[in-house]
Amino acid sequence: MLILHVLDHSIPLHSGYTFRSRSIFTQQRQRGWGTEHVTSTKHAAAVANQPDEETVEGLHFFRTRLRSRWLHRLPVVNQYAVIRDLERRLTEVARQCKPDLLHAHSPALNGIAAIRVGRALGIPVGYEVRGFWEDAAVSHGTAREGDLRYRITRGLETWALRHSDHCFCICEGLRRDIVARGIAADKVTVIPNAVDIDNFQPIETADEALRNELSLNGRQVIGFIGSFYFYEGIELLLEAASLLRERFPELHVLLVGGGPAEEMLRRKSLTLGIADITTFTGRVPQQQVANYYSLIDVLAYPRQSMRITELVTPLKPLEAMALKRLFVASDVGGHKELIVDGETGILHEAGNPASLAEKLALLLQDSRLGESLKQAGRRFVESERNWATSVANYQSAYDRMLDIMM
Repeated sequence: MLILHVLDHSIPLHSGYTFRSRSIFTQQRQRGWGTEHVTSTKHAAAVANQPDEETVEGLHFFRTRLRSRWLHRLPVVNQYAVIRDLERRLTEVARQCKPDLLHAHSPALNGIAAIRVGRALGIPVGYEVRGFWEDAAVSHGTAREGDLRYRITRGLETWALRHSDHCFCICEGLRRDIVARGIAADKVTVIPNAVDIDNFQPIETADEALRNELSLNGRQVIGFIGSFYFYEGIELLLEAASLLRERFPELHVLLVGGGPAEEMLRRKSLTLGIADITTFTGRVPQQQVANYYSLIDVLAYPRQSMRITELVTPLKPLEAMALKRLFVASDVGGHKELIVDGETGILHEAGNPASLAEKLALLLQDSRLGESLKQAGRRFVESERNWATSVANYQSAYDRMLDIMM
């Protein structure tokens, strides 16, 4: 069986989207399935001098060129241009590779292009939702819930879900929302987020050289590693640190990464009077991230409550479990789907810095609880949230899609 995957962007670009994609393709190949991969003009726009084809980490990618740069600059019309260019490229690739299935991944623009090509060439099409992009736009401040852009994007998403042969999504929150749009429940399969447990081995010792470099000797370190988006609620971590400072005189905040909220967070640390105990490292190479994890006693994932965080499960808590790192996460729906409070992690009341401070203090003081959480979290990812288990869920849905065409 050959599956032609249709993507927004891919490795070598780094994002949760590209890492999930890579893990899926790798595991599908280990199951004996063939995979090929097409990216939209969104990838080409992010990479200078992009070749038409390239192989990255053993995976072959067909790239889509921007046929008309001025169309891609026009609001609304640029969405049509993405679909048009991808549809043309996908038609070429499908005729060349002759796949058994087309598998399009968010956003809906990819799904629409794949459905149109699939119908023209007689190939079944699956569409996978990683998150609703209209909600992502709200979280980034580029749209308001219910405005024209939001309604158009939601309409395109629903069209792709209705016209695909099967739907996939990453969590139960998204599945419920999809079914509520009138999609038959047996047409939707959840492929949960997972981790590569071989590449995420428990961290047992700290990187002492890095600890010295960052002047963290003797410190109790709380922190965050990832992209600094406003919906991550990282400012609540700073507020919690200001509440804990007197109680924990050796406290230090370590923020690893970067993003749109970084400048706001720097200003916040100054306003709260904790800039002297807060370190911003900037983005670090992927291969060095584990070294920074080793220095943080308790991680914080204080996501704000909004549609995107209530519906979608993140990867970071799973990575922390695999690495046997302690963490406190807000009690939004996406976290509650992953975490059993007090068993595999600790939840705090979303939007409440005092609640976050209380739970951070608990883990900074109770080593017995911490060890129990580490062991249970690792068992959870080993047994349920590894990629072999997750990707196995595609089998019955793919079989059903192929039966449609017989």
